Amino acid sequence: MSLFYNITGSTGITVEIAPAKTEGIKSLMLTNVHATASATVTVFFENQPVSGSAEIYNIIHEVVIPIGTSLLLDEQSVLKAPKGFAIYITVGSSDTIDVIVSN
Repeated sequence: MSLFYNITGSTGITVEIAPAKTEGIKSLMLTNVHATASATVTVFFENQPVSGSAEIYNIIHEVVIPIGTSLLLDEQSVLKAPKGFAIYITVGSSDTIDVIVSN
């Protein structure tokens, strides 16, 4: 089952794209659909501990995706979230990104 998202910086700069119990992620396709600007994207694992600070591990950090292009992340060993971690995406305030999570 794939998950689909349209993320705009103005409606939610950080969005959970794969909950902690999601298994077998094969790829993430990130597409910049903004008409006039490049997008800056960070994808990361984060846990949500009951107490204490969250642990964050970046998959990609502040990668620029040019207008009308896509970035495919398909290394399954890198996309395998540690137990109890979800996958999140952060986009810039004026960015518009389509995300497809394939599993």
